[in-house]
Amino acid sequence: MSQPDSDAIVADAAAPATDPSPAPAPAPPVVEWPEGGVLTRDWVAGLESTLDWCSRHLPGDRLPAVLPPALVQRLVLAAAAILHREPNLVRVDPRPGQAVVVVGDVHGQLHDVLFLLRDAGFPSEDRIFVFNGDYVDRGAWGLETFLLLLAWKVLLPNCVFLLRGNHESKYCTSVYGFEKEVMTKYKDQGPQVYRKFLRCFEDLPLATIIAGSVYTAHGGVFRGTIVVPSKRSKKGHKFKADFTVDPTAMKLGSLDELLKARRTVLDPSWEGSNLIPGDVLWSDPSLQMGLSPNKERGIGLLWGPDITQQFLRTNHLKLIIRSHEGPDARDKRHDLLGMDNGYTIDHEVECGKLITLFSAPDYPQFQASEERHNNRGAYIVLNPPDFATPVFRSFEAVKPRPAAHPFYDFEEVIDSDEELNLDAMDSGTSSLS
Repeated sequence: MSQPDSDAIVADAAAPATDPSPAPAPAPPVVEWPEGGVLTRDWVAGLESTLDWCSRHLPGDRLPAVLPPALVQRLVLAAAAILHREPNLVRVDPRPGQAVVVVGDVHGQLHDVLFLLRDAGFPSEDRIFVFNGDYVDRGAWGLETFLLLLAWKVLLPNCVFLLRGNHESKYCTSVYGFEKEVMTKYKDQGPQVYRKFLRCFEDLPLATIIAGSVYTAHGGVFRGTIVVPSKRSKKGHKFKADFTVDPTAMKLGSLDELLKARRTVLDPSWEGSNLIPGDVLWSDPSLQMGLSPNKERGIGLLWGPDITQQFLRTNHLKLIIRSHEGPDARDKRHDLLGMDNGYTIDHEVECGKLITLFSAPDYPQFQASEERHNNRGAYIVLNPPDFATPVFRSFEAVKPRPAAHPFYDFEEVIDSDEELNLDAMDSGTSSLS
């Protein structure tokens, strides 16, 4: 991978210490909802420690003995209530002295997330975290990972921002393991717990603007709505034009259109009039100019450096930070840089840069090939006063990982979300509503 230019600061995080596999500590007590319903740092720290212990010493189907389903559902509902009140596009405005940490895909790799939080300094009044989606699927601890981040959101709603990824959907979780993970761990209560997660997915915002200068979203940019007259009908003595949306027309969307899009859909649509959520979650950059349909994925867009320039200039921004593409996906994208170090700078234009950020090292956890990708993960620190000079922190996976079994057929399921079975996805309406 080529080195970033002088405007990008690179620092390596200390390599996570190898797990020495000490003797098991005593089993933690059953997690209970805090008295009065107010989360504290000690409660979240205790939850983190409990989840870590369970992942190492407890079979998945015994998790409810420590983390009861009623507790899980209460935490998910508490977080969803906060997320539901946030707009599609969240304005993150740090106070003086606050830095912002941006995190890419984590995919249920709990121990790498625990390392990242410790290394970056944990959310606090001095440090805001923005997570770019894809908390679940492929890894063995998606439930634990997402629950921990939801707990941080409830504790510090103005310092932790959780965006939606394409895997926070009914379709992806049914194919890539999260649905089976929940059913395996919670058995008879699994369907009810899973439905609560799906409802929470619908409440996740789509994008942020950080300090007025950085746009973050899981996939990237999005098309605007083009309305064309379809026919004229006579109303009394006047003729009135009827208008329809042309989903095939391509123009860059506006932030106002993003704010008005309907995000509460389990599986964002690839057709119809509500295309913005699917674009934001599934689109990819390209070195080809312009906007075009993302034919490889079957949903979303491909956009070139000219569109990055247009988006930054129109919205007075300096950076786009997106995620969505790990080392497996980039191995098939010969036009773009690989994901060996957890990030790439894909477009450098007059107004700024487009960065792809991926925070799951040694990904995916279960690999069918003899030679693993063995990529590093990364996160970005944006510092005041301008927040426009990214500090990249690359880190190795925590190894050895605790023994675990996959919740999907990783030898048969495709590795980069290509060739989706669109017929199996919803048409854009929630089956839970």
